[in-house]
Amino acid sequence: MDFYNLAEMRQSCRKYNPEKQVEKEKLDLIIDSSLLAPSACNAQPYKITVCKSETAKRVAQEVQGMGMNKFAADAPVIIVISEGSYNSTAALGSKVKGNDYRSIDIGILAAHITLAAASLGLDTCILGWLDDMKIRKICSLDSPVRLVITLGYAEENYPHRVKKRKPKSETVKFI
Repeated sequence: MDFYNLAEMRQSCRKYNPEKQVEKEKLDLIIDSSLLAPSACNAQPYKITVCKSETAKRVAQEVQGMGMNKFAADAPVIIVISEGSYNSTAALGSKVKGNDYRSIDIGILAAHITLAAASLGLDTCILGWLDDMKIRKICSLDSPVRLVITLGYAEENYPHRVKKRKPKSETVKFI
């Protein structure tokens, strides 16, 4: 499959098959692929925590505040992305340029995870609505949790949605 088709196919999944587990080989390949993601000054300023079984269920509870993200309870795997440290070059560049490179790098990492999963027939959803402190406690993390990614197989017959995007003329400028 070429990259355009992969990007077109990948979508956020909000209905998982809780009975179908993610194969270890596929999970390992997703994580290994994500570790190839580029980052500013190769700082890789993130930590990845892969939660399964009871830990995944506990984390799922902490992304469901105010009735949000109830589907997370059925995802067999939840990947928690927390902040890691910058290397000195990235830290200096971030301060001098006033750019939050860590957030950019975490976004790139999340894209790699979700696209790697899609390439293997798995589904994901990136969640930012979460209880940072409770997830830190569950996962024994010292630094802020930035994103949670649910991972699994969609329910059978889960519909593929046509992506609604702004026209290219509104988002792209060729000069």
